[in-house]
Amino acid sequence: MARVNLFLLLVAVACALGVITAQHKSRKLFIELEAGQAAAKRLDEDFTRLQLEQGTWATNKRVEAIASKSLGMRLPEPGATRVITRDEPAGAAKP
Repeated sequence: MARVNLFLLLVAVACALGVITAQHKSRKLFIELEAGQAAAKRLDEDFTRLQLEQGTWATNKRVEAIASKSLGMRLPEPGATRVITRDEPAGAAKP
C-alpha cells in the first residue's frame, strides 16, 4: 500500500509541475503576443504618418515651387507652345 501511495504522490507532483510549466509558457507567449501587437500598432501609426507626409511632399504646388527655385524651370510662353496632331489613318473620312 505504501508503494501505491508513493507512486500516486509522484504522479501528483509530476502533474503539478506540468501545470506550472504550461502556465509559465502560456504567460511568456501572451507577453510576446502583446509586444507584437504593440509593435504592429506602432508600425501602423508610422505608416499613416508617412502616407500623410508623402502626400504633403508630392503636392503639385510644392513640386512646381522647387522646380522654379532650385532648377530654374519656368512655364513656357504661350507662343512657344506647339500642338502636334496625329495624322488620321488612310481610310478615315473627313467631315
